[in-house]
Amino acid sequence: MRLATWNVNSIRSRADRVVAWLQRSDVDVLALQETKCRDDQFPESRFTDLGYQVAHVGYSQWNGVALLSRVGIDDVEVGFPGQPGWGEDPAAEARALGATCGGVRVWSLYVPNGRTLTDPHYEYKLRWLEALRATAAGWLAEDAAAQVALVGDWNIAPQDDDVWDVRVFAHSTHVSQPERAAFQAVVDAGYADVVRPYTPGPGVYTYWDYTQLRFARREGMRIDFVLGSPALAARVTNALIDRQERKGKGASDHAPVIVELAD
Repeated sequence: MRLATWNVNSIRSRADRVVAWLQRSDVDVLALQETKCRDDQFPESRFTDLGYQVAHVGYSQWNGVALLSRVGIDDVEVGFPGQPGWGEDPAAEARALGATCGGVRVWSLYVPNGRTLTDPHYEYKLRWLEALRATAAGWLAEDAAAQVALVGDWNIAPQDDDVWDVRVFAHSTHVSQPERAAFQAVVDAGYADVVRPYTPGPGVYTYWDYTQLRFARREGMRIDFVLGSPALAARVTNALIDRQERKGKGASDHAPVIVELAD
């Protein structure tokens, strides 16, 4: 089975590219983030016409996550237990969507950005990650053999090699010690980064800002990950980052990340 994750930065703007990519990538399950649309605006028929079942959650022009699967999509769950809301009157955001696809419990995750180290959004990000860790640890406590994939845009570069120059990010989000500790806590709970062994750095990224010719200058960040439970990690035979998909007109600022699983 081929499982992929991709922050598409607006599915309505990039539906043609996603369709073309699916047609040539032979991916069985694709998790999308930052779809930036409501459920009624999601171009579902574009993907069902290709043989994919679709689950999506989106409340506005912000956030939004989806799962596309041609190996089944069962027990769809919007948000994970304990997921915190955002705002003065905390409201749920469209940042997590789970479903069982081909026997794997796949979660499409769009972790809050954090904005700045002093912004309330940063504390929200840390609360969100801690809630995810606690819930995900509970899944493994209930069933150590569970096949779980936590995939998506984590908005964290966990190692210095995951940014082109860590000095540029001094006193910034994405590389702060609390964020990195929150990411590591999910790993310590039993979820391995199954992509890094096949795509070692430095200089390996999944995101390049549109400004200042970041992509052409190879100035990127590795912030999109597939974290797998022990049973899932044992099935991984290969992984890759499709950097080519960041090229050309109308590209997302993120590249797809693909993991191949043994049957």
